[in-house]
Amino acid sequence: MPSLKRLSTTAGSAAPRPAVRTNPPASLYDPCSMTLSAFLHVQHLLGTGHAVRTAAIGKALAAGGVHVTLATGNLLPPTLDTSGLEVVQLPPVKSPDAVFNRLVTPDGTPIDDAWQKARVAETLKAFSARPYDLLLTETYPFGRRQFEFELSGLLQLAKSSSRKPLIATSIRDILVRKQELWKEEWMADQARANYDRILVHSDPEFVRLADSFPFAERVEHLVRYTGFVGGGPRPVPPEGDGEDEVIVSCGGGAVAENLLAAALDARPLSRRADDTTWRLLVGHDIPEADFAAYCARASEGVIVERARRDFPGLLQRARLSVSQAGYNTVLDILIAGVAAVFVPFAQVKETEQTQRAEALSAHGRAIVTPEQNLTPERLATAVDDALALPRKETHVRLGGAEESARILLEDLKARAA
Repeated sequence: MPSLKRLSTTAGSAAPRPAVRTNPPASLYDPCSMTLSAFLHVQHLLGTGHAVRTAAIGKALAAGGVHVTLATGNLLPPTLDTSGLEVVQLPPVKSPDAVFNRLVTPDGTPIDDAWQKARVAETLKAFSARPYDLLLTETYPFGRRQFEFELSGLLQLAKSSSRKPLIATSIRDILVRKQELWKEEWMADQARANYDRILVHSDPEFVRLADSFPFAERVEHLVRYTGFVGGGPRPVPPEGDGEDEVIVSCGGGAVAENLLAAALDARPLSRRADDTTWRLLVGHDIPEADFAAYCARASEGVIVERARRDFPGLLQRARLSVSQAGYNTVLDILIAGVAAVFVPFAQVKETEQTQRAEALSAHGRAIVTPEQNLTPERLATAVDDALALPRKETHVRLGGAEESARILLEDLKARAA
């Protein structure tokens, strides 16, 4: 994975530094031989799944001969492979918590009007660097409303270009419901006014857009289901790692304190998994001091380490998975066919992970236990209940990144006809 120069911001209200590009190898992308180019914009705030899906789609487009620019509004996780993509690091910003009502730079400085103006300038500069045949925004307008200040300008620039690109949005299987219905109606109106294609990364036999979006009929003519994005090749774990273990994972880990704390003490309380190793994978968003504290608390039979790129391979060897219910983690669990306990992230107004976890529970594939008031005893009981479930396969449509690329290339071909 090529190194990515990460952008730091100064304290106070100083404007962010210019975006930083990581160029792809010249041998892979010779502009003289390229006929199509794509600009992919992604902004993750807490979890890393948005960036993982977008990079996978970018790599699938690149495999189809497209020059792909991946513009990221936050720091990419170190486990993410972006080889073959031109990465533009926009001035990074994140949410400091699960409330999502304010944005801060990586050092915790709140953003202000000056920062926003500078971020818009960098985004538009990046998009203007070359003519693009495709603009893809991840989530927006079906989320990321906080970034309307940036993305509305990007859409206007694209639509006013002499060579107007195909404009598409990429959304996951389940959307977070809004308390105000008008916000969801606004999403549909924006999609109809500005977008040529809506890619929904799910299996419609498993979950449909209408399951979490009340105005799905208004945009149905734009929707294409791609199957789930993920499941690509990953490193094989060292021999013995993961074998018959309980694998506890939390993605990036920004909102996983309750799960990790309970898992550290749950092993001796389990009747069906007290005889095996519990491996806790701590996300890279968790500060080093907290990681060290988790390591210090680990008792006999519990391994604590950072999240690993060979996580899917660990699951394939494991006795059980314990995790939240993020998109990418659930997909890895389904592919591995391992028994599972889900502790879905459901703080504040979050509904997405709970709905996904309950869908798997309805298929008899997992036990769901709420995050609220989670204890080691309750987690151990859930582990035992999951290991008592009959093992069954849940077949879902995969290959979503490749199908996304195929759909977009077909759309571009149709436009050129």
